[in-house]
Amino acid sequence: MTTKQIDYCIELAHTLNFSRAADNMFVSQPTFSYQIKLLEEEIGFAIFERSGKGAALTPAGAQFVAFLAGMREDLKRAIEQGQNFSAKYRDSISVCLLVRQAVFFLPEAMRLFSEREPGVQIAPVFQYENSMEAFLRKEADIVFALKEQTRQIPGIRVHDLFESRIYLITNRDDPLAEKNRITENDLYGRTLMVGGGSPAALKAVQHRLIGSGKVRYFNSPDHDTTLTNIAAGRGVCLAPGFLNDHSCQFAWIPYDCEESFSCVLCSHKTDDRPSVSAFIEILKTLYRDAVAFPL
Repeated sequence: MTTKQIDYCIELAHTLNFSRAADNMFVSQPTFSYQIKLLEEEIGFAIFERSGKGAALTPAGAQFVAFLAGMREDLKRAIEQGQNFSAKYRDSISVCLLVRQAVFFLPEAMRLFSEREPGVQIAPVFQYENSMEAFLRKEADIVFALKEQTRQIPGIRVHDLFESRIYLITNRDDPLAEKNRITENDLYGRTLMVGGGSPAALKAVQHRLIGSGKVRYFNSPDHDTTLTNIAAGRGVCLAPGFLNDHSCQFAWIPYDCEESFSCVLCSHKTDDRPSVSAFIEILKTLYRDAVAFPL
């Protein structure tokens, strides 16, 4: 299967007309039809049903084309990244994150690092779930994690980064936004959004509140959905400070509890590149110097 055949197949799925698809791909119709036929022979099933009116996707073909479209986009990005890398860099360090806010100083660290190591690319990889698993599969060189996730994992180095507290997120016009600190009593009678893969420390706090019987709650599947619900006035939520993008769209008020999150970076023990150590040290220095920065 060639990239040309993939492109032809996706185009025909859009137009469902051999003549129009061939014109759009700037080839003759016989050449176009022959490449589609070769592709179908290779995979062993018909992607299209031919008729005098044009073409129609078979059920198997519809599923196949949906997969091809996603694969083609991934391939396109991989080629673009390769072109960018080959033109400028001699090495690359991939950093796996939950969301961009998880390491707020990442852009500044990248800027400082590029001044010292202009030939090494820092490539952020944003992954909502299974970031540690991807790191352990060597799909990333560095991963942002909570220390509790790193216990008893062989073959990794754990670098302490910062301690993150728990905050209440509300709309800025919410009466709670005027407080300097939120207590359990402040949330009585309110609706709390929970779920979305909350870390253990946050779940413990949520369960205490729900167990009081004085707080309503409903499940929200992820952080972005939760923020949308808050903006819509559907409730409030508790969240780790490392998710704060500091855009001032919402109020983030410290919640009075003992629980917190030990945020770390992990690298592979087998990765002895000085550039990896240098980048981690830059991030650690930025957080160490940010004494007044709310985390």
